[in-house]
Parts: sequence; C-alpha cells; structure tokens
Amino acid sequence: MLIHPQFDPIAIAIGPLAIRWYGLMYLTAFILFLLLGRLRIKQQAYAGWQVKQLDDMLFYGVLGVVLGGRLGYVLFYKFDYYLAHPIEIFYVWQGGMSFHGGFLGVIIAVWLFARRVGKPWLAVTDFIAPLVPLGLGAGRIGNFINGELWGRPTDLPWGMIFPQVDNVPRHPSQLYEFGLEGLALFALLWIYSSRPRPVGAVSGLFLIGYGSFRFLVEFSREPDDFLGLLALGLSMGQWLSLPMIAAGIAMMIWAYRRRTT
Repeated sequence: MLIHPQFDPIAIAIGPLAIRWYGLMYLTAFILFLLLGRLRIKQQAYAGWQVKQLDDMLFYGVLGVVLGGRLGYVLFYKFDYYLAHPIEIFYVWQGGMSFHGGFLGVIIAVWLFARRVGKPWLAVTDFIAPLVPLGLGAGRIGNFINGELWGRPTDLPWGMIFPQVDNVPRHPSQLYEFGLEGLALFALLWIYSSRPRPVGAVSGLFLIGYGSFRFLVEFSREPDDFLGLLALGLSMGQWLSLPMIAAGIAMMIWAYRRRTT
C-alpha cells in the first residue's frame, strides 16, 4: 500500500507571487511541443515547415487549449452550476478544465492557423498530433502532484491512499493516464508518423489512440462526484471519448481509401 506524498501545489513562492506545479506542467507541455516540432521540421517529409510557423501555431494552440478547455468544462461537466453563477466561468484559478473541450478548441485554432498560412487543415493536424501526447502526460503529472482526479478503490498492491479523500487505497489513475495518454500514445504516433502516411491518417490514429486509452483508464478513475456514472455505467469522460474513437476510425478508412483512388 502506498500513500500519496501530499506535494505542496506551489512550486515557488516569492512574496505574494506563487508559481504552481500545475502551471509549470503547462509550460513544460508548450516547451516539449516546440522542441519536438523542431525535430519534425528536420525530417524530410516536413521540409516545407518553418520554425516561425511552429511558434505561431503554438500561440493559436494555447488560446484553443485555454478557451476550449474552460468552456468545455462549463458545458460538459457543470453547466447548471455556471448557468446560475456565470461570473465564475472566468474564475480559472479555481480549476476546471476539460481535455475534450480543449481538444475542440485546438481543432478550431488549428483550422484558423491553416487558413492563415495556406496549408491543408489535415496536413497541419498530422504534423502536430505526435507533438501533443507528452504535453498531455505532463498535465497528468500535474494532476498527481495536486492530488486530484484520483482513482477508484482497489486492493492491488500499488493502491494509493489519498489522505485528502479518505483512507481507502485507490488506483493512482493520474499515473495510468501519464503512461498511456502520454508515453504510450507518443511512442505510437512518433513511430507511425516517421514514414509517409496518407493525409489524415496520423490525425485519425491520434483520435483512436487517445480515445481508447482514456476510455480504458476511466474504469479505474473515480467519476466526478457531481456527475457520477451516466448511461450504461459509463463516465462522462468515456462518453466523450467514444465519438473520438469513431471519428478516428472513419478518418483512417477515408485516408487510406483516398490514397488508393
């Protein structure tokens, strides 16, 4: 049996200024995006990309993540609450971000960026898909440090007690997500995209990979207490992941059929 280390969520405090670990994980994600993007630009298949375009795309992506993530949380998870307390939508320091909302925000931001630079939208999403998972993994480490999004009770040897919740050993689901949505998905996409693929195929694999990993991990993650389990005993995260998987499968089928016609 393990016990959560109860990290201090504040990494650095200088007077009234406090820098939180979770914010540093976001910064880590953006830095990884730039570093991995530069590596991809050096690959022959992406020779048409420029470093400046990568920097501009990050700006668009950050806006998409923040705005989409917050609005997604409001709409998907606590719509009734924020309908009654609309001003609190802007209280981002209180937490509350949705991956699926952030994902939709990034999709829109990338579409706007692609139009601006004159590149096909799917060519842009294929380029950035392998750059995302390690940043997602960094976010899950932030969740673990904060001791949030804990797992369901378990009797497995690595069950972890989160003292701020109770004294029941639970799945360290944040670490499962780090391993699957972060490391495993990165390896899968990086290897797959190292060879020429039909336009849209890498993006489709991202949707299938993330959706499948998230769907599986949700079985070990404690559902949000204000939602619980929904229809068929599935969580909100699982219901939001199913359309991603279906869209990814459709995209890959379309991409490979289009290449052979």
